[in-house]
Amino acid sequence: MLYPLRLLTLMSCLLLSQAPRAAGVVETDALQRHFDAAGLKGTFVLYDASADQMTVYNPKRATTAYTPASTFKIFNSLAAFDSGAVRDAEEILPYGGKPQWLPAWERDMDLRDAMRLSNVPIYQEVARRIGQQRLQAYVKAVGYGNGDIGPVVDRFWLDGPLAITAEQQARFTARLGLGQLPFSAKAMSMTRDIMQLEKTADYTLYGKTGWATNSKPAIGWWVGYLQRGDKVYGYALNIDMPTLEDAPKRMPLGKACLKALGLLP
Repeated sequence: MLYPLRLLTLMSCLLLSQAPRAAGVVETDALQRHFDAAGLKGTFVLYDASADQMTVYNPKRATTAYTPASTFKIFNSLAAFDSGAVRDAEEILPYGGKPQWLPAWERDMDLRDAMRLSNVPIYQEVARRIGQQRLQAYVKAVGYGNGDIGPVVDRFWLDGPLAITAEQQARFTARLGLGQLPFSAKAMSMTRDIMQLEKTADYTLYGKTGWATNSKPAIGWWVGYLQRGDKVYGYALNIDMPTLEDAPKRMPLGKACLKALGLLP
């Protein structure tokens, strides 16, 4: 169960998370040339939290739910830190000792490295520590995606039934950037720290990729938020990835979209 002292906060956040689409939704075709240049089909969503406005390329796809895959590592980290299942970003966690798809995953490591390497077995251990009942309660409280993690605690973000749209991803990451999720301030701070990708004098960029292989073609994700001064912009990219060669295109395409929208130099 979640801590009783936060039940009122959780219920408030649940009501907020079930709000309709942003007050302003601006559809744009200006990003299509970047998708065309990459040879990819997909969507990009930018959510300006202060204006409650979404800028959307390919709106139909932006409201289509897909398995979150490794983008769920953001949520998993929040729940781990909040529940105490993982002490902090430096606690060493076991990967289980079995051969893995990537040799880099075949070692015990902390969540800072596991986030950077997108280490599946480490985060499966995290989910088992949190537990199915507690994870389901967190997902419902946040209003994350379709809210359904099913009965298998360490596979639902890879195989389903959990699914989420690009619009929902952008709202979720913006709420993390603003500290408006039903997790402790410490849990959100530690998660933001291990998500950080770039920091300059003008902006800080946070994000996480994902690769959902339970569909054909596979779905590639890059989600996170950008902070410029006191403004927070949640973003979400998803694309069809019919080949392995498409995977490295996710972040560059997402950055090209942010640049085209005037948020990156």
